[in-house]
Amino acid sequence: MIPIAKPFLGEEEAALAREAILSGWVTQGPKVKQFEEDFCDFTGAKHAVAVSNCTTALHLAMVVSEIGTGDEVICPSMSYVATANSIRYVGATPIFAEVNQDYNLDIEDVKRKITSKTKAILLVHQIGMPADIDAFSALCAERNLTLIEDAACAIGSAYRGKKIGSHSNFVCFSFHPRKVITTGDGGMMATQSEEIADKLRLLRQHGMSVNDRVRHESKKVIEEDHVVIGYNYRLTDIQAAVGIEQLKRLPGIIEERRKIAQVYHDAFKDLPGIELPLENPGYFSNYQSYSVWLKDYDKAFRDQVMQNLLDKGIATRRGIMTAHRETAYKGYKADLPLSEYFADTSICLPLFVPMSQDDIQAVIVNFKAQFK
Repeated sequence: MIPIAKPFLGEEEAALAREAILSGWVTQGPKVKQFEEDFCDFTGAKHAVAVSNCTTALHLAMVVSEIGTGDEVICPSMSYVATANSIRYVGATPIFAEVNQDYNLDIEDVKRKITSKTKAILLVHQIGMPADIDAFSALCAERNLTLIEDAACAIGSAYRGKKIGSHSNFVCFSFHPRKVITTGDGGMMATQSEEIADKLRLLRQHGMSVNDRVRHESKKVIEEDHVVIGYNYRLTDIQAAVGIEQLKRLPGIIEERRKIAQVYHDAFKDLPGIELPLENPGYFSNYQSYSVWLKDYDKAFRDQVMQNLLDKGIATRRGIMTAHRETAYKGYKADLPLSEYFADTSICLPLFVPMSQDDIQAVIVNFKAQFK
């Protein structure tokens, strides 16, 4: 079986995880601090706050932005359901907007959906392809809205010469095994604001005034206070140790992913009735996924292609889901024909590192065979 994705982990990660385990410090501690510092060095963010996963990062972004009941947040429906869920966690309402061919938010549709209740725009960098941050930042500044970036898939991607994570105050990353690098699970919030970073650190650890590492390192007895209602959203030192080594691998992983994506580009560019991933000038994708849009075909054909490939031992995934059609969102009305069309007629092909030439060619040969 050729999987859709596979984490790239080795003896180095195992050794660092072992070191963390044997150190006796297995929860949030010195390795988390180092991981955060290394993350800032890589992305160019001024501050980074490690959390248990990207969904909790998105939730904390809502909390720190003081978004709550009665408020609206505009986001794509065409995204993993966690995007919209994070809005509902704080009692706010997700307002679903349409997307463009790159699967990222259509700013003109977003403008049409801004109301007096709108507090924020939740911008998703879908499958590693950056969205137009400058345009949405300008819109948010003009309308006095908060910009939150869901960069779950976008570690290592770049927009106009700067890595994702260095542009705004709420940028949320995922280290789930389906992502480009992994800590088993885990997340990170990048911000340019020291004040926001301090609030995030407070909230991720039960609202405790002094974290465990500071108390442990202190030569004086410290009595902590719980100053706000917080959450247990901590990343462990074991996970952070893995993340430290994964960050070292990241440039090479992205280089290899882009090479594989280019091989796919070259192989599929002449197939009739399909569109390949679109990378605009000034945009740099990590190719977290390789999604092909079968624009001249229907859902039934797409589903049959997926089954035919699975019969050949090649795993695929449907195009990015639409949250408004999930059972949990029954009753949410959304007129999103393009999002539904893209979701129903797109297919994600295997792309991971290391991926053998035999596996790459097997995907190419069997996918192209569906169009004869």
